[in-house]
Amino acid sequence: MPRATIVVPAFNCARTLAETLSSLLAQTFKDFEIVVVDDGSSDTTAAIAASFQSDPRVRLVRQRNRGLAGARNSGIAAAAGELIGFCDADDLWEPWKLQAHVRHLDAAPHVGISYAGSALIDDTGTLLKQAQCPRLTGIDAAHILKRNPIGNGSAAVIRRAVLDAIAYRPAFETVRDWYFDETFRQSEDIECWMRIALTTNWQFEGVPGLLTRYRISAGGLSAATDRQLAAWEAMIAKLTPLDPAMMTRLTPVARAYQLRYLSRRAVSDCDGDRAWRLTVRALGQSRLPLIEEPVRTVTTVIAALVLRLGGRAVMATFLPLKAQRP
Repeated sequence: MPRATIVVPAFNCARTLAETLSSLLAQTFKDFEIVVVDDGSSDTTAAIAASFQSDPRVRLVRQRNRGLAGARNSGIAAAAGELIGFCDADDLWEPWKLQAHVRHLDAAPHVGISYAGSALIDDTGTLLKQAQCPRLTGIDAAHILKRNPIGNGSAAVIRRAVLDAIAYRPAFETVRDWYFDETFRQSEDIECWMRIALTTNWQFEGVPGLLTRYRISAGGLSAATDRQLAAWEAMIAKLTPLDPAMMTRLTPVARAYQLRYLSRRAVSDCDGDRAWRLTVRALGQSRLPLIEEPVRTVTTVIAALVLRLGGRAVMATFLPLKAQRP
């Protein structure tokens, strides 16, 4: 049995899937399998995945479209490894990523979720001069709610025991358990991390380095902010009963960070009106981000205001704010 399984949710990703799978097969730690979950694609995603099955470490699972959470759940159900990593079909892993997480988890039996930072790439795979550099230690539920240090869906490697601890099966589900909540089409990852933090004793801890290349697609970012905020609010409503006191106390500042993040997405899409509205809402929720992260917060305020008043021409003089962690 392989030590680790890498789950690759794949939906209409024919343009990037081969590069993703090649990066995973180049891992320096060799005792792993890859489970590609074709989530009802209408392009050649499944055929590309099948072309990699000459390597016995690659398996293909096909299903009707169930969304990202549903694809991850099917991948977990099919996984044979005691460690499970996730890599979205447009992201890349550095060759030493899996080795770093295996060593980390072997050395720290109390850690259930290992993660690392990510370098950002554009649609062409070119490295941007930006990165997600998360906090690596001292992580608790409050920190996850406010800042989600894991950062993106391709950063974490998790013990199977952690996922087994949070597994559940809705009454209408007849095939397999759920780990990620499939009713969420966005915010499904932070909902899962929060549920682990609130209901288990497993610890979150990162390792140094930018071990994932996280792809940022240009355009259309701001249009999704309303849906993402609605999903985030649904996550808050679902999880509040697990720890009402903590959630009630921290939700305003966590909402401020979330609104700031969405404002930065709107800035990166040159949507000045939306960016400014989100920034004003963020400041109205809590001023704590100004104290905890003054540079990032003030930069967001200035960028949103300049874009709103001066438009794209003025913003061209500023360093673009790409979609990053909140």
